[in-house]
Amino acid sequence: MANGPSLSTVTRSLSLLDVLHANQFEGKSFNPEILEETEENFYRGAPPEWLNFHISEQAELDGTGSPFIKRDGYIKLENQIHKLRKHPGISTVKLFHQPGCGGTTLAMKVLWDFRKTLRSAVLTGSTSDITKVAEEVVHLFTAGSQGDQKTVLLLVNGVQVLEDLQVSIMRMIANQKIVTGMPVVVLLSCIREDADLKSDDVFLQEVLSDSEKNHFNDKKAELNKQYGDKCQRFHGFNIMQSNFSEAYIQEACSVFKTIKETGIQEKTQLAAFLSLLNAYVPDSYLLESQCLDVFKHANYSHRDISLEDISLEDMLDDFSHLIITIQQGGSEKRVRMAHPLIAQCCTELMAEAGVTRSDTAKNLLICLCRDEVPRSLAAFVNYMLTKRRPKEKECSASDSFSRLILHIQTKEDASQCVSLLGMATNMFDQNQIFPQALARFHYIVLRDYDQAEMWAKEAKQRDPKNSVVADTLGQVHKNRLKNLRRPAQPGHILALALKAIQAFEDEERLAKDEVGTNVKRNVHDSRFFNSRGMFGFLQVCNLVYDLLVSQNPTWRGVLTKKVSLGSALPSLGDRSLLRFNDLIYRLRDAVEKKCAFLDGYLTYSKPDIKEDDPKYISRQTSACYRKYVGDSTSSHLKEKGADLIQKLKLKQAGTTTGVLSCLDRECTESDLKEITTLWEEICLHKDPDTAMVNNIFAHIMLRNMGAPESDCKHLTAFKQEMYLTDKPEAHMLALLLHWPTGNEDACILDLSAMIKRTQDLYKQAYAKHFRSRYLRPLFFLGKGQELNRIVHRTVLEELARQGDWETMQDWSDEKIFQDPWIKERLLKVQGEIREYRLFATVDGKEIEVVANLQNSLWRKRKVSFYLGFTIKGPVAFAIQTETADTKELLSEMDSSKQCGLLKFGACGDEMDARDLTKLKPEVNRVDEVQTYSISWIAIRQL
Repeated sequence: MANGPSLSTVTRSLSLLDVLHANQFEGKSFNPEILEETEENFYRGAPPEWLNFHISEQAELDGTGSPFIKRDGYIKLENQIHKLRKHPGISTVKLFHQPGCGGTTLAMKVLWDFRKTLRSAVLTGSTSDITKVAEEVVHLFTAGSQGDQKTVLLLVNGVQVLEDLQVSIMRMIANQKIVTGMPVVVLLSCIREDADLKSDDVFLQEVLSDSEKNHFNDKKAELNKQYGDKCQRFHGFNIMQSNFSEAYIQEACSVFKTIKETGIQEKTQLAAFLSLLNAYVPDSYLLESQCLDVFKHANYSHRDISLEDISLEDMLDDFSHLIITIQQGGSEKRVRMAHPLIAQCCTELMAEAGVTRSDTAKNLLICLCRDEVPRSLAAFVNYMLTKRRPKEKECSASDSFSRLILHIQTKEDASQCVSLLGMATNMFDQNQIFPQALARFHYIVLRDYDQAEMWAKEAKQRDPKNSVVADTLGQVHKNRLKNLRRPAQPGHILALALKAIQAFEDEERLAKDEVGTNVKRNVHDSRFFNSRGMFGFLQVCNLVYDLLVSQNPTWRGVLTKKVSLGSALPSLGDRSLLRFNDLIYRLRDAVEKKCAFLDGYLTYSKPDIKEDDPKYISRQTSACYRKYVGDSTSSHLKEKGADLIQKLKLKQAGTTTGVLSCLDRECTESDLKEITTLWEEICLHKDPDTAMVNNIFAHIMLRNMGAPESDCKHLTAFKQEMYLTDKPEAHMLALLLHWPTGNEDACILDLSAMIKRTQDLYKQAYAKHFRSRYLRPLFFLGKGQELNRIVHRTVLEELARQGDWETMQDWSDEKIFQDPWIKERLLKVQGEIREYRLFATVDGKEIEVVANLQNSLWRKRKVSFYLGFTIKGPVAFAIQTETADTKELLSEMDSSKQCGLLKFGACGDEMDARDLTKLKPEVNRVDEVQTYSISWIAIRQL
């Protein structure tokens, strides 16, 4: 293969990655003043620069300094990366940390120490074009000739882009047909939170271990000798060395305790702005020019001294030691507080002195946001006022607003929240998020629904095509209905319900229009279908039913269309209700349609591979269906077979998705027997093709409940005649029934064509709504014959129930397939991986199937796996290298190479594959290294 561009050429072309070279700073001399300034800034609290690690390394080599302090998580990170280097593909290591406890420093230290064996880089550019990021990562991996490929160690802040980045890198490697036996990239994700931790994750907290205390104490003595009194300003270092001492932080911020006597001067105001931003917005800052604007009308303008004649540090005077200035590249200097804990303390001290958080926030808007606002500051203000914590399983008040708004609400009062959000709404008159937040505060906290409605409409007017913004208006009306004073007049209930329903239906229309369109990225990502309009509609219908039926049982018949509104008026006693006839007439059918959609939405998919939808969605959806549809009677149904369908609706099994969700809803065995019988009867009357499919699925569900086998009368007919509708469910059933297991006759179907047809039908029916959601496996191929071999997903979950529930939700590690009971139940399918594609071997033919984990497709080999089926078709789970393939690999090696392989294996996790070149003469070529690495990985799986 011809050589590609050199590494240096490639790195110069990368605009999104900050690449750390293997020989960074080697042979380069620096002005001592620059070295001293770089070190002082770091110890004061500035983020580390690569130069800081170089300075420390040189001091250690020269014997003039101690090693760079590594927090306890370093060893764990290092070991994880060493381990991952032995597995081809894309891997992720997560470092969780609280702000200001050295997380970013630790991550950069890891990159520095791996710079000679890996290609270390930091993702510094925008992630809006994830394909461009992936392209740069692949270029960095492949820079030079094929023999020069080297794993990229990429530092990524946050977790939002990890999944998309992995998919994009995998796709790019496959499209370019790059062959590699090593990992392409190890993603080091640095996350400022402590949620969703797993045992492999590293978490740095605001507390030091005993060994860390010793290291910091030794370093402090060294710094005192080197810097003397300057050390008193090293707040970033001192806070950690003091084990995050509250007393130290209070003492450092003591200048703020004099505010009552000195009053609010410009320097105090600027320190307050920086403190508020840094306390509530990670990595926030003000540009130096913005800081100088604060002093424009200060006393300096009345003196002979101009602003150009005095530094910002001098202007800040006794506050200057709390503030640091950072300059990155040729950009303008950035100014921030020395440490997040200092920012929090200063904010609290200001509040105690009478300068409240809301006062500071308003003054910041007035002083710095009157004219054209820099993009960075606009983003910080947006985050500070509207960024909410990720929601828990059930919504709570603490998830509803930003931390600042919650603190103002609890430490001051709600009126200040309204005032602040109102000011932001007026100053940023194109921004829809501020009026949206204001509307939410009015209806959630104040329950002032008139004001909430006004601001929700304002937000919608500013961004009229955004379904997420439109949702707020529906939520206002829904909550007004929910909190009506009881008893309420039916006319009032229906009037409010009509407003809410119209708002949610408008949201639903907008959500459908967003497919394939560009909406504002800071609000909503069109890769996700917004189903909240449909669900909000059902929530309103639940409220209407409960409110009306509790007053008069006659409403039950009206809402379920058993009787008309007109005929029920004498019992209801209010003829003016006729104006809602159109609304009431369409409610039941609309509920049935939306419940059917959400039933499939929740049964066939989930938000991502690691988590399920909140339980309350399915719970409230089912409740609404039972009230409006399942609660109907069949006396008015004249069409032949319609009464049978209504009986099925009582069991929430009137559709294919309803049948397929029976085990998720925990139907009883008697329910399923009745469902099976009803669908069998319907085969004789109405839509026999669909009824036949549903009857067979019901039999499968019944078998999976452990019920005694019953005769599935339509199974043979379906297999022979192939009554396939234009729905993916029927094609999935055909694949389930016809997939050969080795104990049956040869397959009569063209499986490849059937899979393709299933995928096409899925795209027509569901793809635009499911989009980036993870498709749940519905069934697995098990051991046995015909229906007995089809295993429902819930059976596997029940078998592994003794493990933790997280295992049931998270299919990303496939741990569930390690359970011996599950291994015994499922059938192994043979296949082969080549060119990043997986082929199942069926009757001597190769059938391409997708893999649950794309990261399993990195090297050519024979494999076995379990076959699951989603609504889109077959999917391979728990892919493993076949033992025979490994033995064949060993048999092809001569004795000297086997010796080299065993030496490599004996080195365990301590040895990198490239170090095999040191085992000469057993290994003579660098390109043989990949073979050894792959072979040893295979042996370890035996």
